[in-house]
Amino acid sequence: MRLVVGVDVGNTTTEACLARVGPEGAVTYLGTALMRTTGVKGTPENADGAVAAVRAVLARVGPLTDRLHAVLLNEATPVISGLAMETITETIITESTMIGHNPATPGGEGLGVGVTVPIGELLGDRRGAEGSLIVIVPHGWDFDDVAATLNAAVRDGVDVVAAVLAGDDAVLVTNRLEKPIPVVDEVAAVEKVPMGMLAAVEVAPPGRTIRTLSNSYGLATVFALDPAQTRQVSPVARALTGNRSAVVIRTPTGDVTDRLIPAGVLELRGAGKTLRVEVDAGADEIMATLARAQPLDDVHGEPGTHVGGMLAQVRDTMTDVTGQPASEIAIRDVLAVDTIVPAEVRGGLAGEVALEHAVALAAMVSTDRSRMQAVADRVAAQLGSSAGVGGVEGAMAVRGALTTPGVDRPVAVIDLGGGSTDAALLTAAGETTAVHVAGAGELVTKLIASELALDDREIAESVKRHPLAKVESFYHLRHEDGTVEFVDEPLPPHVFARVVVMAPGGLVPVPTRHSLDAVRRVRREAKRRVFCVNAVRALRQVAPQGNLRALDFVVLLGGSALDFEIPDMIADALAPHGIVCGTGNIHGSEGPRNAVASGLVDAYAEEST
Repeated sequence: MRLVVGVDVGNTTTEACLARVGPEGAVTYLGTALMRTTGVKGTPENADGAVAAVRAVLARVGPLTDRLHAVLLNEATPVISGLAMETITETIITESTMIGHNPATPGGEGLGVGVTVPIGELLGDRRGAEGSLIVIVPHGWDFDDVAATLNAAVRDGVDVVAAVLAGDDAVLVTNRLEKPIPVVDEVAAVEKVPMGMLAAVEVAPPGRTIRTLSNSYGLATVFALDPAQTRQVSPVARALTGNRSAVVIRTPTGDVTDRLIPAGVLELRGAGKTLRVEVDAGADEIMATLARAQPLDDVHGEPGTHVGGMLAQVRDTMTDVTGQPASEIAIRDVLAVDTIVPAEVRGGLAGEVALEHAVALAAMVSTDRSRMQAVADRVAAQLGSSAGVGGVEGAMAVRGALTTPGVDRPVAVIDLGGGSTDAALLTAAGETTAVHVAGAGELVTKLIASELALDDREIAESVKRHPLAKVESFYHLRHEDGTVEFVDEPLPPHVFARVVVMAPGGLVPVPTRHSLDAVRRVRREAKRRVFCVNAVRALRQVAPQGNLRALDFVVLLGGSALDFEIPDMIADALAPHGIVCGTGNIHGSEGPRNAVASGLVDAYAEEST
């Protein structure tokens, strides 16, 4: 009897399966373990995580009389994903300023256009002044004093049309005004507002958004812009879309300069030909071109463009972690997904952003077998046993999937990992075909973070993994499926009226202005565009003649197969082809985890007979 451990090094986790292999190849599974992957997948740094996983499973099983005979590692392929913008425009406002502000409770409503003036200069020399004025109120002013000063100025004939406050007293001020005007408050950078400049303040009625300052032609009307100037300030209008209030201030020159970095051209080399596709053409065109270049040998981006820089960064990163020259690193697959990302509008006072169309690219970089052998050598040195590369992930995963109750050959598996989606087919004759395609859980997280403008990756990961709800009062919340839940104890104040994630550790507020339905739609679309698209295209590559109807059983494996909605989404996508699809249950107890590690043990047992 030989004691062996199969180790699956993934992008995020490293799994181990301990078993005894008899002289006739009989396998007795003893236990499993799961640890975090150390280093970039497919690099020597993986050894520490692999050793930790082996030691964890040995400790879990308990004292063993026999010595560890062999450790079997998967042949791992690292995947690095990045975002390539379809349109990258950095708008620098050099002689004009805007405040894309959206406080919770602005005062009044309507549009006021006038010249900015500090409240301290409103009286005295300003009595009877001609022209409309927008009053700027710095920190330290009491709301009663502000209202009294504005009322006095109006009674003296000053045309006050709007006010901008540093404090949060807009409602208190407007309730005391004799002449209703729009008032924007909570402007922390109010001291940066230039004085004596033409400005516009707009506040929408409750439940609505501004209409004039978020419209390019509205800005042109307010500031008398010509067509060329209107084109230049269009990012300002887009940045203010969806706000309830806004301030735009323009100097006499109003110079705006644009710096455009082209998205670039992807060059796909494969099937004895080289094909080129503009990133601006969008994800569908990129993927259609990719299909014509299969099997793919390498991908390059046009130098001096954003996609060229992104792919060069992928190669540089792999050079740093593997030691291979960049010229020897080939990109074997890409996944393109249309998305929207916020681009900062430079020159604003409140961090304004404009939404730009983008193409997200996941690039899969192949590494040579010697890199995983280096991991095996380190593992052998630390554990004092033999260690080697046992097989390719996909081929091993399909072997492990056969331990799922109700599954028989021929069977296909989809391994939903963090960086790649792998598919494999095991025929009735025992022949195995496996493929790796770029893009999985990490790309979904990036899409969610970019489209919702979330700076915190952990929150984006929570949005991906768990259902959502909207806290509607301190004692009830509405789940994303429409059901209402009442609670006995009051909910924490920081989640009141917020979209929250129903995480196992409690409610996690999502820092976004998007509605519950919008956040749910972004999450589901990100999963569909990555996992459903990848599942279908990977299965087509392993199915006989590319015909999905030739497949009987498809088993979903990997960490993402534990997701609360991804398996159902993939099953729905495959249902029209008559495929039995579901989440795997390795050994009838492990769920979709540990398939590759178990397959490594099974392959070892078969070879040893």
